[in-house]
Amino acid sequence: MFDCLNESIVGRAIKNGIIDFQAADIREYSKDKHQKCDDTPYGGGAGMVMTAQPIYDCIKAIDPDREYLRIYMSPKGERLTDGMCRELATHDKLLLLCGHYEGVDQRVLDLCIDREISIGDYVLSGGELAAMTVIDGTVRFVDGVLGSCESHEDESFSDGMLEYPQYTRPPEFMGLRVPEVLLNGNHKAIAKFRKEQSEAITRSRRPDLMPDGKGDDR
Repeated sequence: MFDCLNESIVGRAIKNGIIDFQAADIREYSKDKHQKCDDTPYGGGAGMVMTAQPIYDCIKAIDPDREYLRIYMSPKGERLTDGMCRELATHDKLLLLCGHYEGVDQRVLDLCIDREISIGDYVLSGGELAAMTVIDGTVRFVDGVLGSCESHEDESFSDGMLEYPQYTRPPEFMGLRVPEVLLNGNHKAIAKFRKEQSEAITRSRRPDLMPDGKGDDR
């Protein structure tokens, strides 16, 4: 599943030696003769729970000296934000644990995990897609990954609001023209226009991000 990290921005960062990424198969650390990594939950209930031993041994093999920030991808975790991605990018080493089924044995979380992160209020079949989201969002803030040091500064959420609309050539398409202010070369006017557009879109679509927390019906 993680082969997609070899593409696009993350892939170039790996190829250029800016970051390194390794995927570990927890099943390889299972002491069960069938390499089993899950079992039925104590107390009953549907589904299966990932067992502690293979996860514990896998983490200890990767990080014996506890040099990594250890993260468990969990719907119970902190909500992933742009600011959190910036903060995670300041760490030299991250270890991301991907859960499955009904989750993992709480004891391995208590013993090994520093932080739990969620990418949203919904359920996925496993933590891999969530982990890839964290990786992709975080790598952008690592020095040297993007072509320009300013590339991520004008994106959505960079200043706490959604990004303004973007346009490129041609100046007219299917009867729709690029706003004139973007064509006149007046950078002060362009900055003002973009700020106004960003605020309007954020207030309309994500009023919770506005300083006053109010939408268009304020």
